[in-house]
Amino acid sequence: MPVLQKKTMLLLPGLLIVGALLIVPIVWLLGLSFVSEGRLSLEHYQRIFDDPTYVKSFAITFQIAGTVTGLTILLGYPLCFWMLRLKPLWRGVALTCILIPFWTSLLVRSYAWLILLQRRGLVNTWLQGLGLANEPLALMYNVTGTVIGMTHILLPFLVLPLFASMQRIDGDLMRAAAALGATPLFAFWRVFFPLSLPGLTAGGLLVFVLSIGYYVTPQLLGGGTTVMAGQLIQRNVELFSSWGAASAVSVVLLGIVLLLFWVMNRLVPLDRVFGG
Repeated sequence: MPVLQKKTMLLLPGLLIVGALLIVPIVWLLGLSFVSEGRLSLEHYQRIFDDPTYVKSFAITFQIAGTVTGLTILLGYPLCFWMLRLKPLWRGVALTCILIPFWTSLLVRSYAWLILLQRRGLVNTWLQGLGLANEPLALMYNVTGTVIGMTHILLPFLVLPLFASMQRIDGDLMRAAAALGATPLFAFWRVFFPLSLPGLTAGGLLVFVLSIGYYVTPQLLGGGTTVMAGQLIQRNVELFSSWGAASAVSVVLLGIVLLLFWVMNRLVPLDRVFGG
């Protein structure tokens, strides 16, 4: 049996599983999105662009996803750079602290933020106690609370690939730049930062894609006023029993994600981003 045929036979079980669990449901959703009252129609897609509720929901979704991605980068990059300079023992402790949230249910973490951000919660109590606020701030049941909760939950998804990318950077390069007369800041921007971009891009993409389809945290901390795409899908299914409308929203989101990956691949090849 030729080698290529043997490799194909070995891959066949995995391809069948992927086809059954991923490709078939996507094709099924795609078909549902074009069916309305038992006939082929573009009604569900037309509603997405004509109905202000859908337009607003998509706008909020991408606004929150972009904000959360930006905040995780602002918080995660300095954190990874600081961890890189720790001794191995303390670096392991820091990584453990980052991984600990994965051991806690997403629902529990979201409810924890619900308690912290309420009007008489710990955050408002501290702010008023320090004289930084005269009255309780509206930190939940709005975009602010949703962004805070999602940033905390998704931060590890940026830190882990970024830190792995930083660890692969040869320290001799920075020392060589310093030996050639570069200041620490100049060496960072011209040597270290460009080499860390693949990890930063991979982490940012991961956070952005996860943010687009997030459901639990926006549902709890948004309080029904911050309706993201995930909640829009849920409402179409549970409240209106409209699988076609929910499928159309899902297909549009999938198309946007694929378009995003295509654009990123044109700018930075994805095999480089994901370590190929």
